[in-house]
Amino acid sequence: LSLFSDMLILILTLFLLRGAGASLIKLNGNGYEDVVIAIDPNVPEDEKLIQQIQDMVTEASTYLYGATEKRFYFKAVSILIPETWQKKNEYEEPKLETYKKADIVIEVPNPPGFDVPRTDQFGQCGDKGERIRLTPAIVLGEKLNEYGPQGKILVHEWAHLRWGVFEEYNEEEPFYQQKSKSSKCSDGITGTNKVYACSGGSCSIRNCRTDPKTGKLNKDCMFIPDKVQGEKASIMFMQSIDSVVEFCTEKNHNTLAPNPQNKMCNSRSTWEVIQNSEDYKNSIPMTEAKPPHPIFSLKQIRERVLILVLDKSGSMAGGDRLNRLNQASQLFLLQIIEKGSWTGMVTFDSSATIQSALIQIETDAQRNSLISRLPTAAGGGTSICSGLRTAFTVIKNKFSTDGSEIVLLTDGEDSTISSCFDEVKQSGAIIHTVALGPSADPGLEELAKMTGGMKTSATDNAQNNGLIDAFSALSSENGAITQRSIQLDSKGVTLTNEDWMNGTVIFDSTVGKDTLFLVMWTAQQPEMFVMDPSGNIYKNFAVETSSQMAYLQIPNTAQVGIWTYSLKSSAQTLTLTVTSRAANPNVSPITVDSRMNKDTSSFPSPMIVYAEVRQGSLPIIGADVTALIESADGTTVTLELLDNGAGADVFKNDGVYSRYFTAYKENGRYSLKVRALGGTNTQRSRPKVNGAFYIPGWVENGEIKMNPPKPEISEDENQANMQSFSRTSSGGSFIVSNIPTTVPDVFPPNRIIDLEANVEDDHINLTWTAPGDDFDTGREYIIKMSKDILTLRENFDAALQVNTTDLIPNDANSKEDFMFKPDFLIENGTTVFLAIKAVDKANLTSPISNIAQASLIIPSAEDPFSPSAEDPFSPSAEDPFSPSPEDPFSPSGTSISTIVLSVVGTVAAVAIIVSVTVCVMKKKR
Repeated sequence: LSLFSDMLILILTLFLLRGAGASLIKLNGNGYEDVVIAIDPNVPEDEKLIQQIQDMVTEASTYLYGATEKRFYFKAVSILIPETWQKKNEYEEPKLETYKKADIVIEVPNPPGFDVPRTDQFGQCGDKGERIRLTPAIVLGEKLNEYGPQGKILVHEWAHLRWGVFEEYNEEEPFYQQKSKSSKCSDGITGTNKVYACSGGSCSIRNCRTDPKTGKLNKDCMFIPDKVQGEKASIMFMQSIDSVVEFCTEKNHNTLAPNPQNKMCNSRSTWEVIQNSEDYKNSIPMTEAKPPHPIFSLKQIRERVLILVLDKSGSMAGGDRLNRLNQASQLFLLQIIEKGSWTGMVTFDSSATIQSALIQIETDAQRNSLISRLPTAAGGGTSICSGLRTAFTVIKNKFSTDGSEIVLLTDGEDSTISSCFDEVKQSGAIIHTVALGPSADPGLEELAKMTGGMKTSATDNAQNNGLIDAFSALSSENGAITQRSIQLDSKGVTLTNEDWMNGTVIFDSTVGKDTLFLVMWTAQQPEMFVMDPSGNIYKNFAVETSSQMAYLQIPNTAQVGIWTYSLKSSAQTLTLTVTSRAANPNVSPITVDSRMNKDTSSFPSPMIVYAEVRQGSLPIIGADVTALIESADGTTVTLELLDNGAGADVFKNDGVYSRYFTAYKENGRYSLKVRALGGTNTQRSRPKVNGAFYIPGWVENGEIKMNPPKPEISEDENQANMQSFSRTSSGGSFIVSNIPTTVPDVFPPNRIIDLEANVEDDHINLTWTAPGDDFDTGREYIIKMSKDILTLRENFDAALQVNTTDLIPNDANSKEDFMFKPDFLIENGTTVFLAIKAVDKANLTSPISNIAQASLIIPSAEDPFSPSAEDPFSPSAEDPFSPSPEDPFSPSGTSISTIVLSVVGTVAAVAIIVSVTVCVMKKKR
């Protein structure tokens, strides 16, 4: 235990600053190395694309260098070329680079024509993103008018990916009440506000109209920038403008714009967030006028080469571990490892033995040949390095070790494990580790970390099916998604007397090929039945009595619908696993990818569970998603994951389901499993776009030139053939340390990020999602107001407090609704700011919420459709918002009828600014 604890501290130190993402990127001095750009296997072969990727990165490197004040550039980039593309002598073999670890993916647009650059971004402000998604049309420069040069697009997306900043535009709320300004940054970007409408094959441009009820510009109004202008910021608003070469700074940042950057980052500028990053803190500016030219490595994916390295030491004889190893390995060899892969096997105790040289799997006979070599007896010590060195030898007999994979399973400690760390680093092999039981060597995490492998663990609680889940997660990281094994279900039960284990599995039309039902038991073979949706019953299981398992392979493609299974047994533990593959090689299956936000956590730092449910690149929303987190003693905590845009979940309805995990039980390894069920409320959605702004058109020499309308995904197309489904996903393992014997209440409520407000008569109505006592799991509220928005970020406690005596908090993650009457008269032009803190029963306080901004703008009764005050093409210079003496809606002596809200993100307190804004419209000279 002492060795385990000491190593746990070492591993924690190594991982503390590293997220759970798979990226290999390193900042070496000022240059980014090991950047991986992958061309999706479904992209048609086009040799020009490879050169255009290099040109894009080279252009981006120079642009990035200038935008970051000579701090960063792209130094070394690997481009992964599909295995199916023509082979060339200059192409190298990949090492640790895989499609799954790619930082930038070039993929076919889904649906066709949806050429939109974007970055998958799950985390909070300052957290790294997941991956950048571009399409061939963008890389080849076919979208210059809409998005600007490819290099500038890449830098925009890189800021999302590397530094966790957000957009400085808001397509859902493009204007806000301060003179109906565009939600832009910086405010110095010039242009006009117009409506571009197309009908019956013809299009027209007209002035924007103001809603007479709200005073806001109608939603069909859009900001069209001037083609030529001198403003230099900001890259996160419109990088496509030629003059824009900088990020917004504290000096020119528009804190009032209701955009995601303000909402998520406390109204801090993007440059302030970048300056707070580890990259910035660990670098100093260079002096050269230009950065060095990037170094490119062209690497072509090859067939999969994998060695199973299995522990058969004496400790494997206890807890039924050797038998469970055999069960999981059989599933892997029968179902998970893809056809065409090269597979071998090594077993080890005090020394290592080659059980099988590399065999290319083409037939069931070859799979069964490997299964017959699995260990049947356990004994001896544990020499992990012997197993790894022997595996390298097996691989070298036929291939280079570069890019090969090793699945290492062990349950024991090995004081000499670090002796082969250097050899492992030099090998170029990827090592996936499976830690079985509470005493598996803590050095396993370091082996996986240094090689980019997956970390999994399993306890001795067979009911949780952890070992099967770990092996089920080991599909190829390079093959097409339609070729990978997909786990539909994984369940277990411990029967205390003779009883049934009954359940259902939902097959949707995207899966069904190569389907297998796997049943395992701990004492005696149960009765087993499977029934398809048509009522046909299957009993013809292949039984492996010695391994206490049986499996049923469904011929052809499994029927769409609800399948039922029934297992009858006396007292024992039963588990059932269902796997399948895509039904159609041309249709992406629904998938679930799950992970924690970090590899390690030191109490009391919370962790976040993420589960990404998609079909191809389309998010699946409205699913029931549950996380099961198992601690080292086999105890499981269940969490409902949410896609509600509150708490840990950054964006609502983006197909990413999230939740804080704070229910720590003991120090050591924890494993994650996620279940997703789709039903009547489930639907596909358009991808949430955290990416470059689509330019609707340009103003050139006084003439408006429109681009084609932005591609959209119709709801009919989204819902076509959408069916119920079931999926299970292993999210790997993570380590928690420094948990005290008695766990105190140290977790505050989470920050509220979805505060909204409106006014009904003379009352202000606030809505938000209730946080939990411990982050997102019950509290009272502090609602405050202030006269100065700048004060909010600095001195929340000094602001004016709203009386919340009548506010009774609802359950966590439910909608809160609170109405109150302010003690002042809000006049035309008034802007009101409000924000909230939540306090739990231990008097722990959440961070300040986003600020909800409400403005009273009473349009002129004479001209309810006046053009925007920013419109240089306006035919009139009159102020549409200035009340005349005859205006019946003049605030003098009349009641307030309308207040319009826009949300501005800021981490500060609630403010009330009472002022009348006079909007002066100017003719363009």
